[in-house]
Amino acid sequence: MKVIVLGAGVVGVTSAYQLAKAGHEVIVVDRQLGPALETSFANAGEVSFGYCSPWAAPGIPLKAMKWLFMEHAPLILRPKLDMAMLSWMFKMLANCTTERYAINKSRMLRLADYSRTALAAVREETGLAYDERMQGTLQLFRTQDQLDASAKDVKALAADGIPYEVLDPDGCIRVEPALRHVREKIVGGLLTPKDETGDCFKFTNALAEKAAALGVWFRYGTTVKGFDIESGRVRGIVTDGAPVHGDAVVVALGSYSPLLLKQVGIKLPVYPVKGYSLTIPITDATRAPESTVMDETYKIAITRLGDRIRVGGMAEISGYTNDLGATRRRTLEHSVTDLFPGGDVSQALFWSGLRPMTPDGTPVIGPTKVQGLFLNAGHGTLGWTMSCGSARVISDLVSGRKAEIDATDLAISRYA
Repeated sequence: MKVIVLGAGVVGVTSAYQLAKAGHEVIVVDRQLGPALETSFANAGEVSFGYCSPWAAPGIPLKAMKWLFMEHAPLILRPKLDMAMLSWMFKMLANCTTERYAINKSRMLRLADYSRTALAAVREETGLAYDERMQGTLQLFRTQDQLDASAKDVKALAADGIPYEVLDPDGCIRVEPALRHVREKIVGGLLTPKDETGDCFKFTNALAEKAAALGVWFRYGTTVKGFDIESGRVRGIVTDGAPVHGDAVVVALGSYSPLLLKQVGIKLPVYPVKGYSLTIPITDATRAPESTVMDETYKIAITRLGDRIRVGGMAEISGYTNDLGATRRRTLEHSVTDLFPGGDVSQALFWSGLRPMTPDGTPVIGPTKVQGLFLNAGHGTLGWTMSCGSARVISDLVSGRKAEIDATDLAISRYA
């Protein structure tokens, strides 16, 4: 078949690669001039197969109220008269129950663990280098309440067979030696040792080259305007240039997916949640993290990427905006300098990206009511983590095969 993939971020490129491996003729269409130039460009660098949780969780509504008044808040809300925003927020609140959290977390862990093996396979067959490390994620707790609250995550990890280790302050320092300088600020931690790190931009660009070698055609600088649908089946896409014809279309446009899908009556509950990052050159390796440290207080990830530190986090609900606020930069600087003092943040690259979030945290992967039209979107903060597994699932479904993991509850039909 001829398959059109919309989007050249990490989810789109991994999808194209797997579809080409399955024997399809593949074309990738993206409005940017190259791969991974939007949300995949400077994300936190985590590949968090174990540290994988829905934002919608018990207690979050109360925490959110407190966060709104914090100087360095992990959540920023800029309400506006936007029905899509209000609908998404109400649906997210409905998922903040113990029962829904357990279901959603289990789905996410299933896909993330599958993605772990899928990424390893891609790495083995391609030999890609992307500043990768396989040293785990340390979720760092500054208070006893945070450590106690982690019990629900430990329970979910144990239920799904995901390795973990609960650490005291000395254990945290054993894993991340640079934390010895701030031992008095640490109560404990939760280590997920199978987690990885890596530069998503480097990975996506390198894999795009491998995909092109398999025959994938990349059409950059092209804006998708709509779908060509005949008798309930997709026949291609309409662009700002020449139309593109195909037998199937995979929508992997991240936060912009619902804007296009509403033209054909598909309501995809994905909304942009903006995140920010700093990329800081390492000047003293003894004061830098070895892998990823997740600062639970500020929900900020501090990740080692070769000779750089990537500091990423925060969740700003403000619509399709990409401005860079000085206040957000100060929050990132505060977290990294508080835990890893001594770095020169004045040399940092400041960036923001729109994460495509679903209200239940799980991406939407699978068919739609339009024959031949498939979705691979809504990965939120875990697009890099779940990309390779999601790509294999969508490749199987487009090819008419049963996915290797249960994918029935990943489809948009779960919102029916």
